[in-house]
Amino acid sequence: MGETPKGFIMPKNNVREPRLSASAVISRKKGGCDEILLGHRVSEMPSFPDFWAFPGGGISKVDIKFSIDNSNFLAQMEEDRVASICLLREIAEEVGFTPDKLGNMISLDSEIRSNVYEDKHNWSESIRKREIIISKFDAKVITERVTPPFAPIRFKNKFFHVRLGDDLIEPTFPPGISEFDEFRWWEPNELLNSWKNNEVRLPPPIVTLIRDLVFEIEKSGNLADACEELSRKRPSGYHRIEFAPYIECMPIRTETLPPATHTNCYIIGEVGGERVIVDPASKCEESIISLASKIKEVQLSGSKIVGTIFTHRHPDHIGDLNKISKIYDAPIWATSETHEQIPDVKERIILREGSEFVLNGPSGQTSWQIIETFGHCPGHICIIGESGIISGDNCVGVGSILVPSGEGHMGKYIQGLKRLKGFNPKMLFPGHGPLIANPEKLLNKYILHRENRHEGVFRAIKDGFNTLREITKFVYMDDIGINYALAEDQVLAHVKQLIKENKIIQKDRHYYSY
Repeated sequence: MGETPKGFIMPKNNVREPRLSASAVISRKKGGCDEILLGHRVSEMPSFPDFWAFPGGGISKVDIKFSIDNSNFLAQMEEDRVASICLLREIAEEVGFTPDKLGNMISLDSEIRSNVYEDKHNWSESIRKREIIISKFDAKVITERVTPPFAPIRFKNKFFHVRLGDDLIEPTFPPGISEFDEFRWWEPNELLNSWKNNEVRLPPPIVTLIRDLVFEIEKSGNLADACEELSRKRPSGYHRIEFAPYIECMPIRTETLPPATHTNCYIIGEVGGERVIVDPASKCEESIISLASKIKEVQLSGSKIVGTIFTHRHPDHIGDLNKISKIYDAPIWATSETHEQIPDVKERIILREGSEFVLNGPSGQTSWQIIETFGHCPGHICIIGESGIISGDNCVGVGSILVPSGEGHMGKYIQGLKRLKGFNPKMLFPGHGPLIANPEKLLNKYILHRENRHEGVFRAIKDGFNTLREITKFVYMDDIGINYALAEDQVLAHVKQLIKENKIIQKDRHYYSY
C-alpha cells in the first residue's frame, strides 16, 4: 500500500544547505544571580510563534561586505568575524544594545537605532562616522547548531556569549515592527524547568544549549565560567532535537513526497525511563546506522524501549523491520489495518480509538492516548500527550498532504482535521517537516482549503466538465507547475466523496451532477 497513484515516480528532493546566522546569549549578574535575555516571539510569526528565543538573525550581504572591507576591526577567523558583525547589527536593531569604546555594551542612541532599523547599510555608515564603535567588541562562540535537515530554510547558527557590564541597561523594542513582544531575563535553570513543565516554548536548538549551560554552571558555579568552558569545547554537530518535553525527533531520510526529504521518527517518554519509538522508517544502510546510533544513545541513558508505534501503514513510515529488529526488540503497537502490512513479529499490540498507555520515568509518569484519523489511509492514528499531538500524515507545516484516491477517504480526512482542531493542541508534531507551533491557524487553513477544493470539484462537474482530466484542469487552472498525476488523484478522491454524498453520479468514466 502507498499514498501515490500507480505509475507515479517519486522525484529526488535534495536537502537544503544551511545559511550562516548568529544569536546572542546576552547575560548579566543581578542580585548575585546569573541571568540571560530572551525575547517572546509574536504570535503572527510564521516560524516558532509564541516561542522564547535569543536575539539574532541571518547573515546579510551587508554583513559580508563589511567583513571583507573591514577585517581589521575584528580579529576572529573569517566565518566568526562575519557572524560577529551580523550579531552586532542584530543586537542594535532588535534590543538596542551596542559596544562602547571599551567594548562594554551600552544602550544605543534612539536616532541612530532608527536609522539602522530603516536600512542595514546605515549601521556600517554609523561605524564610519564613529557613532558606533565596535573595535573593542569581544564575544566568543559558545556553541554551533545546524537546523535539522527537514527544514525548508536551514541555518548554521553561531551562539555568542555577550556579557553586560552594566546590569541597569534594559532591552527596548525597535521603532518599527518587532519579532518580539516581550523581553525577559531568565536564570538558566529556571528557564529549563519552565520548559520541562510545559510553561514556556523553546526552539529545539535552544533547549539543548540551555541544558549544556545548566550542566556547566553546576560544575563551575557561575555562568561566565560555564560559557568560557563551552567556548573552549565549542560543541557542534549532532544534538538531540527536542520538540517538546518527552518528545524527541529523529529525522530519517526516506522516499517521500517533496518538499519533504525525511520522515520524523519520534522518541517519546522521559530520558532514563520507559520510551516508545514512533515510526522508525529506516531502510537504507545510512538510515539504519543512524537509527542504531540513536537507539544506543537511548539505551545508554538508562531508558528501556517498551514499544514501537506505527502511525500508519505507508512505506515511508515503516522501515525494514528485519534490520530494525537486530538493533532493538520491542512489541509492535499499531491498528489492525497497519498490522496487516507488517511481517510476522514476536509480539504485537492492537491500537484503536481510546487506547491509552503510561510511560514511567525518573520524574514520574507521562500519559498518552490514541485517536483514529482514518482519512489519509485506513488505520491511521494520532498520539496525544501533554505537549501536543503526534499527528502523522494529517498535515504538515511545509507542503501539503495527499489523500490517496485508492485508500484514502476525503470525508473522514476533513473530519479528522476538525477533530484535531477540537483538541486545541499546544503543538502538532507531524510525520514530515518541522513542528507546527500554531495548530489552530494551520488546521483552519487546511480545512478551508479542502472544503473549497471539494466545492470547486462539484462546481466544475455542475458546469459541464465531466472527465477527470477536464475537472482537474478547471480546478487547478491557477496552480503553476503542478504535478497532474497527483492533482488528478486528489480530484478523484474528491469525486469519490461527492458520489458517497449522492451529489454526483458516474457513467463510463464521466461524472454528472444530479
